[in-house]
Formats: sequence, C-alpha cells, structure tokens
Amino acid sequence: GPDNLNVAVAINELAQLYTLQGKLADAEPLYRRGLDINEKAYGPDHPEVATTLNNLAALYRAQGRYGLAEQLRKRTIAILEKAKGPDDPQVAIALDNLAVLYQTQGRFELARPLAERALAILEKALGPDHPDVATTLNNLATLYIDLRKYEAAEPLFKRSLANNERTLGPNHLEVAKTLDNL
Repeated sequence: GPDNLNVAVAINELAQLYTLQGKLADAEPLYRRGLDINEKAYGPDHPEVATTLNNLAALYRAQGRYGLAEQLRKRTIAILEKAKGPDDPQVAIALDNLAVLYQTQGRFELARPLAERALAILEKALGPDHPDVATTLNNLATLYIDLRKYEAAEPLFKRSLANNERTLGPNHLEVAKTLDNL
C-alpha cells in the first residue's frame, strides 16, 4: 500500500537521486511523503524519522532555505540523542551537519563547538583512522580557516589527508579535496 515502509524507503532513495541530479523541486515532495510515512509508522522520535529529516535538511540547505534546514538539523540531533545517547556516531554526524550549515551562513562561533564536539565523539567511538573522522577533521579545519585560525587548521587537514590516503587510497576524490583544502 501507499503507506508501507518499503514505499518510504523507495521514495527517499528516489528523492536522494533527484537531489544528486539537482532536481531539488522534484525531491522535496518525495522527502515530505517519506517523512509522513515514517512518522506514522514509527512515531515522531524514531531514528528513521531522523534520517529523513536529515536528508530534507540537506535539500533545504542546497536551496538556501537555511531557517528550515536549521530546524530540521536540530530536530534530527534531538531525536538521535534521545534514541542513541549523546555520544553516538550518528549524533556526531548530525552535529557536524549543523555546524556545516552554520558555517555556510557565516555563523562560525555557533559552528565551532558543534564541530569540535562531533570530532571528539567520532574519535572516541570510531578511532582516529575512520573515514568519518577524516571528513569531520576536514570540516573543522575549513571552519578554522574561516575563523582565521590557520595554525589550528593545518594539522587537522594533514591528519585528514593521512587518514584518507590510508583508508581510501592516494587517488581517491576525498584525498584530492583534502589536498585542495590544505
């Protein structure tokens, strides 16, 4: 039926494809429909709802609808902290996503504690060599660049680069991105 959870999965995957293709106007109603199905099936505070909220927030960020993106990012964090605890890697990624949103808006001082907390959680939970740690290191380093804290940024870029080269190989796109940032 139209409210089956498998339909929600398919809808969300199609919305992600549309987002990647730049068809943002086509993706939004799909994300909203998937969110509605998940909220009805799981309740408003379930991690599956948080996943859809996160994806919709990314869409809103891409559209420049920062206020809506911020609301959904904060709701995502609240759901995940309640469901998984404050030190879960998914919480860290959600915190980093909100930090990147704030950074996009030039709200650097709001972004910094979120990004630093995200990095601490990921390093503790996943270890220093995990690809998610490398991504968060890179994001925090770019934030430090925006804050003109160049001395703090450089070692983070170097750690991210070493991590990505070790885990992804020297010719991976993430390696190139980190080299460019460095």
